[in-house]
Amino acid sequence: MASMSFYQNKIAWITGASSGIGEALVYELSKAGAKLIISARREAELERVRQQSGHPENVFILPLDLEAPATFDAAVQMAIAAFGRIDLVFHNGGISQRSLVKDTLPAIHRKIMEIDYFSYIELTRLLLPHFQQQRSGHLVVISSVMGKIGTPLRSAYAAAKHALHGYFDCLRAEVWKDNIGVTVITPGYIRTKVTMNAVTATGEKLNREGKEIGNGYPADRTAAQIAKAVENGKYEKYVGKPFSKEWMAIQLMRFFPAMAMRVFRNAVPD
Repeated sequence: MASMSFYQNKIAWITGASSGIGEALVYELSKAGAKLIISARREAELERVRQQSGHPENVFILPLDLEAPATFDAAVQMAIAAFGRIDLVFHNGGISQRSLVKDTLPAIHRKIMEIDYFSYIELTRLLLPHFQQQRSGHLVVISSVMGKIGTPLRSAYAAAKHALHGYFDCLRAEVWKDNIGVTVITPGYIRTKVTMNAVTATGEKLNREGKEIGNGYPADRTAAQIAKAVENGKYEKYVGKPFSKEWMAIQLMRFFPAMAMRVFRNAVPD
């Protein structure tokens, strides 16, 4: 559970806040006393989340399309102006994919990289001067277990998530002297609509809930794990069901990569 002593009056910007982990983070951080800027494309859904947050007076809605980088500069300025500063940014918006490499069109790879990688790094670049000027700030990056391993049907998604780890590890090494923190979160199977909204080889929605996601760890408990990891200053943190097969997959890849590769190539896609 998020600590009020840590989050009280902190200003946090959450992208992808209209559903799933982002929505759960809104409720968790609002309960802990934070003031929030919430972003996603669907303004009506953001309003619903704001009203359900418990403290709607402390929530500012900032619609944002992560595929529209030309709007990011203005969005960053609006986010800073909402409460006068930003203390934490939760990069959470994203999209998944389910398709074989041989079938996946280049446009799908570019779409996923635009949303899941390039939007994160451009928003970060635009926010850094603000963090450096105030000599504080924390970037929280919602990656995935797929940022550490590779299984069938997720090539574009895994590539984007792997890229996040490399970029933000480098950034952390550059900005620690400015008192700027970076936490990379690697969720396992979380009960959200990520599989339903995943794109296929040609860009259509999958519109099917995977069994593993359907039985996944609750989003609200995941949000509490994330909030605690940030409060504790973790560099990287797995969140989800403790000692799950996703957690074990990360350990296997770390210590026994050859064995991991043999296991992953036979994985049944969810």
